[in-house]
Amino acid sequence: MRMIRAGQDRKFAPTILRVRQHLPWRSRPTLAFDGIASLLLISAIGLASNAFAADPFLRRTATVDVVERVGPSVVNITTERITETPSPFRSRPKRDPSFEDFFSNFFEPRTRTVQSLGSGVIFDREGHVLTNEHVIARADRVRIAIADGREFEAKLVGADPTNDLAVLQIVMQGEETLPFTEPGSSDDLMVGEPVIAIGNPFGLSNSVTTGVISATGRSVNTQGSPPFHGLLQTDALINPGNSGGPLLNAEGQLIGINAAIYGGAQGIGFAIPIDVAKRVIRELLLYGEVHPVWLGLEFQDIDPALRQVLDLPKGIGGALVNRLQPGSPASRAGIQRGDIVTEFDGRSVKTAQQLFEMLDSMTAGQALRLELFHDGEFRRVNARAEELPQSMVRGIASRRLGLELEFSRTDRAWRIIDVDPGSAAESLGLRADDYLLGVNGVSLTARKDLRRAIARLRGRVRALVVVQRGPGRYHLTLPLQRN
Repeated sequence: MRMIRAGQDRKFAPTILRVRQHLPWRSRPTLAFDGIASLLLISAIGLASNAFAADPFLRRTATVDVVERVGPSVVNITTERITETPSPFRSRPKRDPSFEDFFSNFFEPRTRTVQSLGSGVIFDREGHVLTNEHVIARADRVRIAIADGREFEAKLVGADPTNDLAVLQIVMQGEETLPFTEPGSSDDLMVGEPVIAIGNPFGLSNSVTTGVISATGRSVNTQGSPPFHGLLQTDALINPGNSGGPLLNAEGQLIGINAAIYGGAQGIGFAIPIDVAKRVIRELLLYGEVHPVWLGLEFQDIDPALRQVLDLPKGIGGALVNRLQPGSPASRAGIQRGDIVTEFDGRSVKTAQQLFEMLDSMTAGQALRLELFHDGEFRRVNARAEELPQSMVRGIASRRLGLELEFSRTDRAWRIIDVDPGSAAESLGLRADDYLLGVNGVSLTARKDLRRAIARLRGRVRALVVVQRGPGRYHLTLPLQRN
C-alpha cells in the first residue's frame, strides 16, 4: 500500500515549486525555516526510535518474559476417537433375516475417526501433563505436540470428571528432556491482577492472550454435567482449543487451568484454581482416580414451614444439618445437628443441593471453612475432608438404597442378601439373590466400586440402578431413602 502524506503527492510538486518562486523575498526565509524544522523533527524521531530500541524495558514486558519461560511447556493435545457406523441393513424393522444377512455381506460396518483438539501443560520432569477431563474423555488415542516440534504418544494416568481434570503421561523413547512448569498457588489471588493464558485455540499453537482476574469463587452451570463451583473468572480471551491450557500470573506462576467460556459472551472465561488441581493431581498419581471423601453429615432445604418452626430471622438461609455421623470429621469439628450452613469456603449457600455439589469436588485432606447459624448466633468452624471409610459403605448403601449387599468374589459383583421391608427397593420387586451391577453409571465389578457409587448418591433423591436376575438385566429408577 502506498503511503501518501499531505502535500507530498508528486503530480502537485511542480505547482508548489512555481508558487514558491513567485513569493516575496521576505517570505523565503519561512521556507528555509520549514526545512530546518522538518530536519529537526526527523532527527528527533530518529533519536526517539533509537532510544526505544535501546531500552529493553519498553518492549520486554512481564508478559514477554513469562511467555518465553512457560511457553515451551504448553502442549497441543490431539485426541482420536473411533466410532462405528452400523450396516444400514442391520436392525431394520420388518426385515427378512435372510435378506438382511445377504446384503450385510456386502456392507460391513464402517468406522471413522473423530479428532478433537485441546491444550495442556507439562508440570514435572517425568513428563506428566495436566489438562481438562473433557479434552480426553472417550479418547482412543492421545498425541502430544510440544512447542519445539517434537510429538509423542500419551497415556492416561487418571481423570476426575467432578473437577474436570486429567493427568496424562508422555511416552518417551529413550532419554528425553522436557520443559515443565511447576504448579504455583491460587490462595492469594487478587481481583484485578494481570493474568496470561496460553493455549491452542482452533489449533493455533501457543497463542497468548492477556487480561485480569475478574472474580474468584464463581459457580457455573454447564450443559450436560453438574455445576462447577469455586472457579476463577478472567477476561483473558479463551476459545475452543484453549481448554486445559495454563492460566499464569504476571510472575509466570501456574495459577489455574483454563476450562470453559461463557456462551454468547466475550471476555468471560473460567479456570480451575491450581490449588484444586494440585489435590487432584496427588490422587490421580497415587491411585489413578480421586477417592471418595466425606464429612459425615447430611443436609436438607429449609422450606417455609421449617423456617417458621426454627423462627429464623429474615435473610438467613442455607442448608440444615439433619444427620450427623458420630466420630465423623464434621462431628470432630464441632458441627451439630440443627446447625444451618450459610457459607462454605467463603461461598454463600442457598440450598442443600448447592452444598452437596460443593462437597462433590472435595479431596482427601482438604481443609474446609464453614459458617454456621444456630439459635440466633453465627460461628465459624474448620473441618478437614477424609477418605470415606470402606467399612461404612455397606451401612450407607443399606440406609439409602434399602439393600443389604455382599460382594461375591466368584461372580465379581455385589449380591443382594436382603431388602428392607417397606422400602422403595421392595416395592420395585428387588429381592435376595439379585445382583446389583451398577449405580448412577458406576459399574460394580470390584469391591471398591461400591464406594464410588455410594459417594455419588450425595444430594440425590433417586438413583439409576442396573439389576440382574438370572439371565435378565433390568434398568430401574430407585427412590432413595433419607434415613
